[in-house]
Amino acid sequence: MPKVTVDGQEIEVPDGATVLQACELAGKEIPRFCYHERLSIAGNCRMCLVEVKPGPPKPQASCALPATEGQEIRTDTQMVQTAREGVMEFLLINHPLDCPICDQGGECDLQDQSVAYGRGASRYDENKRAVTEKYMGPLIKTVMTRCIHCTRCVRFSEEIAGVDEIGAVGRGEDMQITTYLEQAAEHELSANVIDLCPVGALTSRPYAFEARPWELKKTLSIDVSDAVGANIRLDSRGREVMRALPRINDDVNEEWISDKARYQVDGLLHRRLDKVWIRKRGKLQAANWDEAFKKIAAAKPGKKIAAIAGDMVDCETMFAAKKLLGALGSDLLEGRQTGMDYDVSNLAAVNFNSTFAGIENADAILIVGSHIRWEAPLVNVRIRKAVKRGAKIFVVGPEWETTYPASFLGNDLSVLNDLPAEVADAFESAGRPAVIVGGAALKGAHGKALALASSWGADFNVLHFSAARMGGLMLGYSQKGGIKDIVAASPKVVLALGADEMDFGAFGDALKVYIGHHGDKGAHAADIILPAASYAEKDGTYVNTEGRVQFAEKAVFAPGDAREDWTILRALADALGVKVGFDSFAELQAAMIAEVPALGEEGLADYGALPDADESAKAEGVLETYPIKDFYLTNPIARASQVMQQCSAELLHGDEMREAAE
Repeated sequence: MPKVTVDGQEIEVPDGATVLQACELAGKEIPRFCYHERLSIAGNCRMCLVEVKPGPPKPQASCALPATEGQEIRTDTQMVQTAREGVMEFLLINHPLDCPICDQGGECDLQDQSVAYGRGASRYDENKRAVTEKYMGPLIKTVMTRCIHCTRCVRFSEEIAGVDEIGAVGRGEDMQITTYLEQAAEHELSANVIDLCPVGALTSRPYAFEARPWELKKTLSIDVSDAVGANIRLDSRGREVMRALPRINDDVNEEWISDKARYQVDGLLHRRLDKVWIRKRGKLQAANWDEAFKKIAAAKPGKKIAAIAGDMVDCETMFAAKKLLGALGSDLLEGRQTGMDYDVSNLAAVNFNSTFAGIENADAILIVGSHIRWEAPLVNVRIRKAVKRGAKIFVVGPEWETTYPASFLGNDLSVLNDLPAEVADAFESAGRPAVIVGGAALKGAHGKALALASSWGADFNVLHFSAARMGGLMLGYSQKGGIKDIVAASPKVVLALGADEMDFGAFGDALKVYIGHHGDKGAHAADIILPAASYAEKDGTYVNTEGRVQFAEKAVFAPGDAREDWTILRALADALGVKVGFDSFAELQAAMIAEVPALGEEGLADYGALPDADESAKAEGVLETYPIKDFYLTNPIARASQVMQQCSAELLHGDEMREAAE
């Protein structure tokens, strides 16, 4: 490890570190616009200038200069100060002075650094250039006159997202950043360029002119739009969630989130259930809590009561329902609402055991029955990193547009029984192979995929697409035959905990009670609707597909008469005349942790070793399609979101956006 001196302080830096990283290790702040820790080095903004000896007697760009033994680095000399002032003057030559109307106001790197490192006054008298606006789709608002050509957005699209859609045209002063042919950026991570942009050139179109950062309350939360469990921050004002932003967590989402996680939050305001409804003579009519509870109690369910958990439910809600059913003598719990019925006797066999960070190190990956780009865009980013390091990717299932080279082996799962020679050779010779099984193949190929992973010494992974799935499995929401077992038990009362994707018709004359937050499919089929809180309106524990336990905090209050789910279930217990053993959220959480200790510790849960593989297992079935048909409309919140509906129409279905006069 080379030793360098930074402003008189000697430090050791890792091999391959840059001068900028050496300065940061020494606690020195180095201004930058183009440099970003997760992107390749461009060295084109020149803001990170420092003085380095030995070397030419001039400022040097620290982001592109390797740190070597014996360097003397100065960040505070007059030469450095004058050079940075000069660079800032050049950057501001064409930048418009429209900070009061710019959505980056208060969060703008250019603003902050011009105050800290720029001159006190401008010497520029010429006209500023102007650049026509570029259309980048329904999510990204562009004011390209502000662009300083840092190329962060270009590098993100090419290197992280793997979609070569943004680039530079022209040279010198005529250079412009644009999407090719000025079309919308059509990938699931496109809006991350808004966070990356150090000026106000790329901002959020749905959030434009809505709020300033100092007006907002910031709450730490977890994304529930998929099973990755991305760490997010919800910014709210009053009772409204204004936006969702990513939090840095290198183990889960690094610092990216999907467009759905970021923009479905406007769905929290639309189609909300804010009062109790009871179906009378075929029509839903407004009612009160007491009337609803009396009607449920009148059904006298006894042991004939079932609970089905939806895709976005927190562990506390599922545990409260489990205690209620247990007090009534029922164990009819299920979380796989679409009818899946795979074996869950060993949770390690349905877990993403590589971990998200670990899959980056795989050198051969077999994906079975998963459209990863839609089911888990952030896992797709990790796989792309593995490909950059030389990994080979093979996919069994219908073809989808990958962001890396991949070989599709067809739709027939039986191909796993006799893999082509080049595929078998690739895995047998791989040092760190991995197998990923998606929800579409859990029934037909789980056993065979586990046997293959065992024979290759590969990591075995299952990729779920529901935020509630692993938590539900830990809490026992799994009948051996899935939902079919619950239908066969003929329950008198069915509690649907935010379950919107299941077939309510299968339950015939049962009293269907929907406890949820949106007027979606579940509410339309229900006999009684009890309005509940969304993930943003309650504290809750979630477990992602790699078995990572995480906690989300309450950002805002639920609207109208809606209540937190656990309080509804607690009141229902009184109406049914049973004791559930908790009267507060703290008591509920303590009881849950006492029963499942892993839910009390944030981090990866220990599910033990994988079961022994059945070497005689065979894969069978043909995959015609994947479970997710539309990336932007996978849950009730997204379906209520006007932004997500617009994305679906424009980016997936190609609808032309009509003007008002049309």
